Amino acid sequence: MIRMIAFDFDGTIADTIPICMEAFNTAASPYAGHKLTKQEIVKTFGLNETGMVKSLVKDNWEAALEDFYFSYEKLHVKCMEPFPQIIELINFLKEKNIIVALITGKGKISCDISLKNLKLEEAFSEIMLGDEGYFNKAESIQKLMNKYSVKSDEFYYVGDAVSDVTACREAGVTCLSAAWSEGVNLEQLIKFNPGFIYYDIVKLKDFLLKHCI
Repeated sequence: MIRMIAFDFDGTIADTIPICMEAFNTAASPYAGHKLTKQEIVKTFGLNETGMVKSLVKDNWEAALEDFYFSYEKLHVKCMEPFPQIIELINFLKEKNIIVALITGKGKISCDISLKNLKLEEAFSEIMLGDEGYFNKAESIQKLMNKYSVKSDEFYYVGDAVSDVTACREAGVTCLSAAWSEGVNLEQLIKFNPGFIYYDIVKLKDFLLKHCI
């Protein structure tokens, strides 16, 4: 029986990765001295925005970070709704008395910007944020399980990246891979998490209803 489900944000709750990429390119490229490539930005994924900017910009990273927040909030007009059915899924889980948490690599400011724009400020019982120095999702999972005395087989994590699968294995829990975003690396998910890939939110809900609740 599931007692807690935690979600990733970017690419899982909403299609925010494109605006994250655009905001980082707009904000950090002038300070980096060249137009950042997609590969350069993606390599920093897993850190919060402070860690990402510090990895991309040697000097004046504070100014670059402020420019990122400004650009990210401005660009959020391109993403004003979560993925279809995600709110219904969250409400469904709450009705089943399942604790619904958010475990994201985002820092507080960018997370607050997204939650506000998507009207999700009250959606999650717990919000665990990223760290600027290391990928901390496994640690966040363990903290939540300890806080609520949840066993590993009572906890599921929903995320769209292979790094989410790795974090879940480190924490000893199951990762349900979200493959409903256009930018998802499906080939890698199939390779690293076969049998737990969901191409739409309705199918994920069906799995939870049939097997876990």
